[in-house]
Amino acid sequence: MPETSSKTITFVVPAFNMDTYLERCVSSLTAIREPDDIEVLIVDDGSSDDTSELADRLAQVQPNIVRVIHQTNKGHGGAVNTGIANAQGMYLKVVDADDWVGADSLARVIDAMRSQRTASEPIDLFVTDYVYDKVGKKHKHVVKFHNVMTSDQRLSWDGLKHFGIAQYMIMHALTFRTDVLRQARTELPEHTFYVDFIYAYQPFPWVRSLMYVDTPFYHYFIGRDGQSVQTNVMIRRVDQLVRVNRAMVAATPERGTVPDGLYRYMIHFLSIESVVTSVFLILSRKPANYQIKKELWDNLRSTSPSISRDVRRQLPSRAINLPGSLGRWIIRMGYRVAKHVIGFN
Repeated sequence: MPETSSKTITFVVPAFNMDTYLERCVSSLTAIREPDDIEVLIVDDGSSDDTSELADRLAQVQPNIVRVIHQTNKGHGGAVNTGIANAQGMYLKVVDADDWVGADSLARVIDAMRSQRTASEPIDLFVTDYVYDKVGKKHKHVVKFHNVMTSDQRLSWDGLKHFGIAQYMIMHALTFRTDVLRQARTELPEHTFYVDFIYAYQPFPWVRSLMYVDTPFYHYFIGRDGQSVQTNVMIRRVDQLVRVNRAMVAATPERGTVPDGLYRYMIHFLSIESVVTSVFLILSRKPANYQIKKELWDNLRSTSPSISRDVRRQLPSRAINLPGSLGRWIIRMGYRVAKHVIGFN
């Protein structure tokens, strides 16, 4: 059936105390000649600065495009949940209020999605490249997927090539068909950090078709003080990563229940998130967190021995479980090198 949604895409913009960045974000989302089929849904998540007033002013300037929902603070996950529930667009993309999209990419991506409005079986998931736009870093690292997917073609999970050892699709790379998120009953934990891992994982069994558009669409602004992905902040909030890991383990399908290509990717990504969580447990240098790391991997095994076996076979999983103090030292040194090369936080 052709799409009947009034909008081609809803950009959900979770905003908590983002008056410094919100206008830049919203301006980037409407920077094309005919933005009338774009919805920008700002979810003001109980802000205490001028975000609420700024959001309302932006909606007054473009009332047919920008819409605002004010709610009591529920955290990033709660804001995304509100966006999913209220989006009017055929497609949905989450754009954090301190991030933006590239002007050169916007028209191309929107045109690709517009082409699906009359399709009998529209694409379920669009994948685009994204940029680590780090403060003070001259060279901006771009995460690309051209080695995994052919651009501008309808793809299935089994048609994807193998992802690199540290290559994965985070929230910033993904634009879901809104009905897919609703059919998957995607609901993120409230008042929890790092729920973007869940968003970029749990709905995938409901995705039947993908299309990759090889353009650096999303600019991920990192390096500002107090950001949730700074190393010291992630160490303090490592319990949140553990909670997210448990949710991802629970959402992992058994082999044979989903396409082989999807299962391989989900195992790959679950391995990466498990390793990321383990790294920050190790970086904390707290013996109690070393025990939590053991319990994390034990939980995976007790939940599903077969999934645990497949995750542990991944090279990052084998590396993170090197034994003793020497193994932990190797992990710390590896993290420093990766942080310097990629600049991911």
